[in-house]
Amino acid sequence: MEFTSPGSDRVGELTELFRTSFAASEGEAEGEAIARLVSRLSRAIDAERLFCFGAEEDDALVAAIFFSELVFAADVRVFMLAPVAVLRPFQRRGIGKDLIRFGLGVMQQRGVEIAVTYGDPAFYGKVGFLPLAESSLRAPMPLSMPQGWLGQSLTGEAIPTLIDRPSCVAAFEDPHFW
Repeated sequence: MEFTSPGSDRVGELTELFRTSFAASEGEAEGEAIARLVSRLSRAIDAERLFCFGAEEDDALVAAIFFSELVFAADVRVFMLAPVAVLRPFQRRGIGKDLIRFGLGVMQQRGVEIAVTYGDPAFYGKVGFLPLAESSLRAPMPLSMPQGWLGQSLTGEAIPTLIDRPSCVAAFEDPHFW
């Protein structure tokens, strides 16, 4: 398994990976919604505000994750991990967790102070994410499942209180994803 940084030249492959993965677990409609999101994210990968990391086996992309910047009024570097997908035949082998750890390491090296995500606390807890109260670190939009708002410090320092609503990349400016 090799970890890579797929760029915007792999929009089709990334989109299909997420469509297939989410359709299998969440249904066709969610697969299509996530595919549209990933198509938009993939076209905007710039290795400054938006990063993508992938896991490849025999030159085929089998898992991918995105990190996108959340901009708060305070001078704190915060990136959101979302979405995350692993093709079904490659699930339950630790690939997703290893890819997330890899991505977090790269983000830490790039000076990111806080990583957040919005998902299953049981899964993301395995890679160091802890529940966040929206009163201490707000999401870009109101959350439909506040228990899924999670974060971790990449510096070892406590996560500061950030009560202003951050801006996010354009692809996430849709209440459907929150």
